[in-house]
Amino acid sequence: MDRSLQARIRESAEATEGIEAIGLDRVRAVAREFGVSSRAVELAALEARVLPRRYLRSLGTVGWEGQIRLLRSTVAVVGLGGLGGSVVEGLARMGVGRLIVVDGDVFLDHNLNRQVLSAEADLGLLKAEVTRAKVAQINAAVEVVVHPEEATRENLPRLLDGAEVVVDALDRLPTRLTLQEAAQELGIPMVHGAIAGYVGQVMTIFPGDEGLRALYGGGSVPQQGIEVQLGCPAATPMMVAAWQVQEVLKILLGRGQLLRHKMLFMDAEAGTVEVLEIGG
Repeated sequence: MDRSLQARIRESAEATEGIEAIGLDRVRAVAREFGVSSRAVELAALEARVLPRRYLRSLGTVGWEGQIRLLRSTVAVVGLGGLGGSVVEGLARMGVGRLIVVDGDVFLDHNLNRQVLSAEADLGLLKAEVTRAKVAQINAAVEVVVHPEEATRENLPRLLDGAEVVVDALDRLPTRLTLQEAAQELGIPMVHGAIAGYVGQVMTIFPGDEGLRALYGGGSVPQQGIEVQLGCPAATPMMVAAWQVQEVLKILLGRGQLLRHKMLFMDAEAGTVEVLEIGG
């Protein structure tokens, strides 16, 4: 650690709720002074046990070393619609330091009911590029690697390069299966999520797990599921994405009980939650 940077961070810190913390304005000022990124300042602060105040409400959950781990992590999110947008926002707010985002689509007006990264002014713009701009507004310490292209069997090894976890936020079954295969080949876990109407499901799939094939078998699958009939209301992707974010955090931090060989099935209309055994 640069001792002069550490010293400046300590000079800029102030006591907050019994710990030394540094506010966002001072993080930015120190970054400008030393010509480094905000993430570099945040990491140096954490290593010196000075907490970037933006993470004050996360500290009790992730701890000092956990926050450092998150800032040094890389997560890929494939699909930037209802699920992916909420996942990206959650990971950025938690301080996951590098996000790889993959989506070749543009925002359309029928996305506005549920896709949290969309706004009327964004219609017609690439979802991936809008995502980079929105993350910069949420947490400038997070690097966003943008791939405005459709995920395919051929390009996924390149698109997922460097990722430690990949999030399945897609809306096409064949592409979901292709993503699982790519993640398995790359040796990285995948957190799957899907929605339809008031119901949603989440499952974490590690290399070697049956995962989605335990649900859909080994043959061909339709392009989309029952969500075509039931629709995609605003709250359901938020509900499912929240669980996906938690699964990603548990993988990165190495704690908690994962939804591995299990599927969390939520029905908000019926008010029920079930955990189903899937594969083995």
